Amino acid sequence: MPGALLRQAGFSLVEVLISVLILAIGLVGFSALQVRAVKATQSSLQRTEAIMMANFIMESMRVNKAAAVASGLPYNLSGKVCTTPAASTSLASSDLNLWFAAMKLRLGDASSTCAQLACTTAGVCTVDIFWDESRALNGSAAQSVQLVSKL
Repeated sequence: MPGALLRQAGFSLVEVLISVLILAIGLVGFSALQVRAVKATQSSLQRTEAIMMANFIMESMRVNKAAAVASGLPYNLSGKVCTTPAASTSLASSDLNLWFAAMKLRLGDASSTCAQLACTTAGVCTVDIFWDESRALNGSAAQSVQLVSKL
């Protein structure tokens, strides 16, 4: 009987190694979960910033409705524009310049951060914002937001 008690006295090295292995697998899984959470948070932040930027320019167009519904520029951009337009003395071109600068600051100053604006003479305006989100989860890195509103 005393020999049987001595064999059961403590942990063996194998039991300790198995415990450490299980703990290591759990920590690796937790780390992967944390990385995915950071990616999802970054994705959500960029989408929120894009929506706020679309609302910003839409409100600027509401303030300057005459320029927004006028045919041609400044608020009606011809196609997708990826470079910051130059500011001039008009309120509309100044708004666009500041808006593009803020958009490039918040969504990344890359050649893929672009916008498209179009307003009809009836006052229905469409704002499209495009950006590259290389941290996107399970999807394309090319992201976009569209806002359509009547001024």
